[in-house]
Amino acid sequence: MNQTKNEATSETTQVLPTSIPTTRVLAMPADTNTAGDIFGGWIMSQVDIAASVVAHRHAGTRAVTVAVNSFQFKKPVYVGDLISCYAVVKKVGNTSITVFVEVYAERDRQQLEVVKVTEATLTFVAIDKDGKPQKVRALG
Repeated sequence: MNQTKNEATSETTQVLPTSIPTTRVLAMPADTNTAGDIFGGWIMSQVDIAASVVAHRHAGTRAVTVAVNSFQFKKPVYVGDLISCYAVVKKVGNTSITVFVEVYAERDRQQLEVVKVTEATLTFVAIDKDGKPQKVRALG
């Protein structure tokens, strides 16, 4: 199967996106649910961490999660999968920052099987040292 970068949004691909991942972590046995798959809440946590990194960078100050606008689990994650989260700022309001995150799992790193497992959109609000909403710079 010869897939190109433009096809990287399909559920299974042979290559990761060409950008640098925001975070990378190895799924471990302690992260499993009762069925033996990686617990969905663990994946949600990884997505929130990755999204917060880019929200904070854009805001230049503390940014807190105020909404999970969408969250789609496309494929299960298994113990031993290397999880890469790619986060990007998609929209900026006066004090809010909307971040889109795609999550890929490298399953068999010997064969380089890469699967898109999750995608989500989260909204953050930039806050000052007193916890009050703070204006953020425009996107662009």
